[in-house]
Amino acid sequence: MSLEFWIFIGIVAALVVWLIALFNNLVSLRNRFKNAYAQIDVQLKRRYDLIPNLVETAKGYLAHERGTLEAVTAARGAAQAAATRAAANPAAPGAVAAVGAAEAVLTGALGRLFALAEAYPDLKANQTMMQLSEELTSTENKVSFARQAYNDAVMAYNIGIESFPGNIIAGTFAFTAATLLEATESPEERKAVKVSFS
Repeated sequence: MSLEFWIFIGIVAALVVWLIALFNNLVSLRNRFKNAYAQIDVQLKRRYDLIPNLVETAKGYLAHERGTLEAVTAARGAAQAAATRAAANPAAPGAVAAVGAAEAVLTGALGRLFALAEAYPDLKANQTMMQLSEELTSTENKVSFARQAYNDAVMAYNIGIESFPGNIIAGTFAFTAATLLEATESPEERKAVKVSFS
């Protein structure tokens, strides 16, 4: 066999190894953004677990504000359902956007609950309410950090599948762009939830 044949085989082998490495890098980037979403999901579940306790504590004080309490409960259920669907496959079209929209509604409902609670001094002074508010604030901060990490992972993944030559591999093996978790246009989502009872 001639030297040219071995050079050709060497070039083909190097190209195959390079394509395999490129494919594996895209798989790694995809798994990183899915893991980042799983971290958001953990914090959202913690948040959803706190909300019923918060509503139950406020219920005795806000007997005449049943609509607000029901709105919080309904928004929690919708957000939890959207988060569960997205956790199953964060790459599914619209899954992460649905979580963002449901979270905006929940944030608005919680904001209204805390605004009402401000008008009830006994509720503001309730030790359980203060503890739950503190835990919710901590969880909100963790959700915010997890969202940032998720968006960073999504950006790296999207750059990987959109850049040449990654876009060729991505198109061949059906890697689709991931969705950033963005704030919606609702004013409730743009405002921070105030949970201080001091």
